[in-house]
Amino acid sequence: MNQDLPPYIDGRDVDKALSLWHSGQVVAIPTETVYGLAADACNGEAVAQIYATKARPRFNPLIVHVANIAMAKRYVIWTTEAERLAAEFWPGPLTLVLRRKDNCPLSELVSAGGETVALRMPAHPLTRHLLETFDGGLAAPSANRSGRISPTSAAHVQAEFGATIPLVIDGGICTVGLESTVLDLSTSTPVILRPGGITRAMLSPFLPRLGETVTGGTLKSPGMLESHYAPGIPVRLNVTEVATDEALLAFGRDVPPGSAHMLNLSPDGTLTKAAANLFSYLRLLDDTRYRAIAVMPIPNEGIGEAINDRLRRAAAPR
Repeated sequence: MNQDLPPYIDGRDVDKALSLWHSGQVVAIPTETVYGLAADACNGEAVAQIYATKARPRFNPLIVHVANIAMAKRYVIWTTEAERLAAEFWPGPLTLVLRRKDNCPLSELVSAGGETVALRMPAHPLTRHLLETFDGGLAAPSANRSGRISPTSAAHVQAEFGATIPLVIDGGICTVGLESTVLDLSTSTPVILRPGGITRAMLSPFLPRLGETVTGGTLKSPGMLESHYAPGIPVRLNVTEVATDEALLAFGRDVPPGSAHMLNLSPDGTLTKAAANLFSYLRLLDDTRYRAIAVMPIPNEGIGEAINDRLRRAAAPR
């Protein structure tokens, strides 16, 4: 077992994961954001298996996870802005969208036929070790069925897929709990395609020309579909009163009474704590005994923008 790995990691899982990837299979892996369903990003059949396992539309591109900047440069036209941002925020929850190289070895499926690639260097120590040992990019969307609530624990993945996936590596609870911020650097004005843990305020000092967040148009990254992250029962947003047959997703101290069941994302109003709890609490409240999940208002500042983005898509018409 590699001595650099955390003590809770079984080195045999690492060996098995590498063997499965080399044979074109998928493996569920932990990251600091959410668990991912990973396969060799250069193997078209393996990437197609991700789409089939998730029942994911082929027009919805995937994020390719890399071990370091040198690996990223194998696949895309690297820019000065990318260098500056990667130096500041990698490894971490920031995905950069850049133009594919002419000789890019990545499967066309990861780009959904487009001319760009979304790349990220995850911060989870196990996943970084896997990427370095595999020595290649791993396409790894969230390890859930398409459009459903993202998983933040190995147990969530097991509940979603059972024995369908040959290996689920348990790396603990995801510390960020929301998917990465996606920043498009493929055009003259950088724009945020999906808000996440790296906020606009954190990016702005490095990008004097940062445009407004994109909410539609051509899909250059995951997380841009209008309906996404959805529980099985309806979601009702910005509630100040709750019905007796609704479950309540609360935030802060001033919680309206009367719900059938309540979970509080953060009783003290801490947005980072609320982000870490969001998907796991939505899963716990997703129960047909309740007519709907009622959600209290969340401040739309900092990582609150990403929380509200996920909630809006969870509540969108299916």
